[in-house]
Amino acid sequence: MSGYLLDTHVILRWLSDQKKLSAAARSAIADGAHPVYLSSAAAWEMAIKKSLGRLDYPSNLEEVLAEDEIEVLPIKLAHALAVADLPIHHHDPFDRMQIAQARIERLVLVTQDSILAKYDVETLAG
Repeated sequence: MSGYLLDTHVILRWLSDQKKLSAAARSAIADGAHPVYLSSAAAWEMAIKKSLGRLDYPSNLEEVLAEDEIEVLPIKLAHALAVADLPIHHHDPFDRMQIAQARIERLVLVTQDSILAKYDVETLAG
């Protein structure tokens, strides 16, 4: 394991109400022992939902992430291609990208979605 990848729901709870996260997730994000990442796919999903009026997040999200020492993980070609090899346990394209990224980058996926644990990726309950 080389760090943690926060799924969309986890980053939203981190930004708005950290008490809704598990103690283990809060500790993993805050302790600084391992790098913490947010996928560009999660940011993309958040932006789409914001444009539809279904979500809000800080207008200075990049600054907030930097202050919290959360790095943005870009989508690489290898990540995109790896999605094709994933079994169809989940149809959400953003979640599938984050699973591929976690597998390739050897990151623990911090998630509240129990379906994602069906994939060959280490998860931490958010």
